[in-house]
Amino acid sequence: MNAMNAMKWSPAVTAATSTRELAHPSCAEIRLEGVLHALSDPLRLRIVRELAVADDELSCSYFELPVSKSTTTHHFRVLRESGVIEQNYRGTAKMSGLRREDLDRLFPGLLDSVLGAATAQAVRLGES
Repeated sequence: MNAMNAMKWSPAVTAATSTRELAHPSCAEIRLEGVLHALSDPLRLRIVRELAVADDELSCSYFELPVSKSTTTHHFRVLRESGVIEQNYRGTAKMSGLRREDLDRLFPGLLDSVLGAATAQAVRLGES
C-alpha cells in the first residue's frame, strides 16, 4: 500500500486495546449493508430475535445453536463487527446485547420490521 492509499484507509471497526476488550464499530461506522448482511443469516437472526426479547445481556453459552463453537463464534463476530450487537466480558463470560438504540437512531423502523417479519415467518413455518 503506498503512502497516499495508507492515508485514505480507515478501519471499519474500532480496534480493541487489550485481549479482553472486543472491537466494536462506532455509530458513525455502522453501515446499512453490513447490518442487512448480518441479519440475512438464519442463525444470526435467531440470535438477534432472542436478544430482542431478553431483559438484559445474554452470555454466549445461553444460545443453543446447531453448529460448532467456532461457527457460533463467527456468527457473533459478524453481528458485533456490523454493529448489531455489543459484547463485553463479565468475568469469564462473554455477554451480548442488542444495540437497539443505535440501530433505531441510524435506521428508524428497520429492526422492528425485520424482527416482525422473522417472527411472522417462524409462526408460518411452525418454528416459533
